[in-house]
Amino acid sequence: MTVNLEVAEGVGTLRLDRPPMNALDVATQDRLKELAEEATRRDDVRAVVLYGGEEVFAAGADIKEMQAMDHTAMVLRARALQDSFTAVARIPKPVVAAVTGYALGGGCELALCADYRIAAEDAKLGQPEILLGLIPGAGGTQRLARLIGPSRAKDLIFTGRMVKADEALALGLVDRVVPAGEVYAQAHAWAAKLAQGPALALRAAKEAVDTGLETDIETGLAVERTWFAGLFATEDRERGMRSFVAEGPGKAKFL
Repeated sequence: MTVNLEVAEGVGTLRLDRPPMNALDVATQDRLKELAEEATRRDDVRAVVLYGGEEVFAAGADIKEMQAMDHTAMVLRARALQDSFTAVARIPKPVVAAVTGYALGGGCELALCADYRIAAEDAKLGQPEILLGLIPGAGGTQRLARLIGPSRAKDLIFTGRMVKADEALALGLVDRVVPAGEVYAQAHAWAAKLAQGPALALRAAKEAVDTGLETDIETGLAVERTWFAGLFATEDRERGMRSFVAEGPGKAKFL
């Protein structure tokens, strides 16, 4: 399989496994969607790590496969391409990307689907589609602009240039830069810590933030208000407040 889902201690690792560069061909895109939806359904998956291995995250689409597609073929495929990445972005649990080596084109777009990105010191990220006479087609024009702002996103998209990890950190494209050998361990630790948290509250927080970014503030506040009140019906809320009153903050144990 070109993508695998490995689950341990509440953390599901979505591992790309298509050597040598984890090129995202059609089969890999479809498998990614399938496993993202499985991670969404599974109660034993409480947080997710996106990982491509020690050498490379994902160097982009399978260009040879794309070259063989004409306009009609891509019209039929483009929605499925976006849907595979959207399935990752909509996993209602904390998702962290562990970025090693190259995260280019579709690889960068996949990292953008995570809630948090940890990159190796020698990682390189970018959206080089313009160099092929194209634009990003798996959400890059939308998610990148929302993450780092339209001007910075246009610079990367217009030029197609790669950025090193330190610049990616300065741009806000990644959130933490660590030695290459520590990327997965730190990503897994981030996910494992959140896997012990209140699942419904984390889901609510993610949906409220993501929905608010896609709409006006009044609608965003309505979503927040609905989730906030709804969480008062959960056992996690009762457990958290009971622990706070009895033991102080940060001591609650959630199921």
